[in-house]
Amino acid sequence: QVQLVESGGGMVQAGGSLRLSCAVSGRIFSTYAMGWFRQAPGKEREFVAAISWSIGLTYYADSVKGRFTISRDNAKNTVYLQMNSLTPEDTAVYYCSRRDRGGPIATEGGYDYWGQGTQVTVSS
Repeated sequence: QVQLVESGGGMVQAGGSLRLSCAVSGRIFSTYAMGWFRQAPGKEREFVAAISWSIGLTYYADSVKGRFTISRDNAKNTVYLQMNSLTPEDTAVYYCSRRDRGGPIATEGGYDYWGQGTQVTVSS
């Protein structure tokens, strides 16, 4: 079992910043990568960013590239998502997820554990 607990969501004005955290615990030795996904009201959940657990390779959705930064602290078993230049289109529930295998990093297949989600609201 793997447990994921997100924190750091909230409300911010457009142009502002937030940093999300995801604390990872449990049987994490088989972790291939960690990802962030988001789901806006009335929309499907979409990929935001991912980072490989061992060597830290990063991947981003085009919509957040240059504004968001994913990082991890292996000593603390924590993954972060620094979000800058936020726009109302970034409003969503953000989910942390654990991937246990290689493959298309932006697809939900292969992510086997999910956090409860944290709300991010960006006002105009």
